[in-house]
Amino acid sequence: MTATVGIVVFPGSNCEHDVAEAVADSGMEPRLLWHGDPSLHQVDAIVLPGGFAHGDYLRPGAIARFSPVMTAVADFARDGGPVIGICNGFQVLTEAGLLPGALRQNRKLRFLCAVVETRVDSNLSVLTRATPPGAVLRLPINHFSGLYTCSQETLTELRATERVVLRYVDNPNGSVDDIAGICSAEGNVVGLMPHPERACDPLGSQDGRPLWAGLAAGLTTTLSGARSNR
Repeated sequence: MTATVGIVVFPGSNCEHDVAEAVADSGMEPRLLWHGDPSLHQVDAIVLPGGFAHGDYLRPGAIARFSPVMTAVADFARDGGPVIGICNGFQVLTEAGLLPGALRQNRKLRFLCAVVETRVDSNLSVLTRATPPGAVLRLPINHFSGLYTCSQETLTELRATERVVLRYVDNPNGSVDDIAGICSAEGNVVGLMPHPERACDPLGSQDGRPLWAGLAAGLTTTLSGARSNR
């Protein structure tokens, strides 16, 4: 049985096909889901891709959180389903309250488009479970509002519970504590600003592959367990 990954498409999404290719290359089946459809159609995982959902009016992700599909995404996450938010998708997850903190404009108020080094600091998430802590991954970033911020209380909790999954080696945007990605307390909801789907090509960095492989391995284990319990 092949795991199916739903990729939510909002007006203004522009990375859904990159994600679909990375998902397929990792042995999973991608399925595009329109934001206006309240059903997830029985997928095994969800990805909110990068782009400019609803034109990023008000704040990035602020309008997307009210899309009909997000009620189902929230229920799916609460039931332990894997949910990955990349770049604009990370912003949507914080606006929807599925991850703590917020993303605001970069420190120097400049759009950033570069390949940066990130360090895996926790393998307690569905995305990093197959990547050892300390591993350095070269991943692209492409954002104007990528500065992660949160209260000191939240930061203390994230550190104590190993919920910071990725940190920048050389912080490009001013994110607090060099944070590039975090996860929920259960590890099933992950948000990150770098784009692992754009680092899966032999002509460039392939450092995104271990992250997708980790998601695929976890879903395969889950599906195998479901079959054995029938």
